[in-house]
Amino acid sequence: MSAAQRPFDPACIFCRIVAGDAPASVVYLDEAVTAFMDIQPINPGHLLIVPNAHATYLAELDEGVGWHMFGVAQRLAAAVRRSGLRCEGINLFLADGPPEQVVLHVHLHVIPRYTGDGFDFVFPEHYGQKPPEDLEAAAASIRRALGQA
Repeated sequence: MSAAQRPFDPACIFCRIVAGDAPASVVYLDEAVTAFMDIQPINPGHLLIVPNAHATYLAELDEGVGWHMFGVAQRLAAAVRRSGLRCEGINLFLADGPPEQVVLHVHLHVIPRYTGDGFDFVFPEHYGQKPPEDLEAAAASIRRALGQA
């Protein structure tokens, strides 16, 4: 799909970055995705990978573009490790629709991590307390949604 044919939302900052209409420190781009520095980085080297076509949800993308995002993340994670930036590990975090997503354009965070960096996930009080029957009920719901009931 050519740039002229890609879905574009002029209200979306990521679409404007991909189009070259908004500033960004781009580190990678191809026909399907663009990767650039997060302007509110958790740690130096924090990148965002976005599909060039506007989509709020991963499921809205062509499956090949979704796979491609993760392939690019793999290459960028290796580059961050070789870059000299502080990096003991990498976290990938996919932002896929609300809640807690500031820009409603699916994006994959590539976050360099190191011991004591202060970044953490906050888990709810019930974390780790799900009985096996709840897990199986959730699995059954997902299998039905896949058509594999």
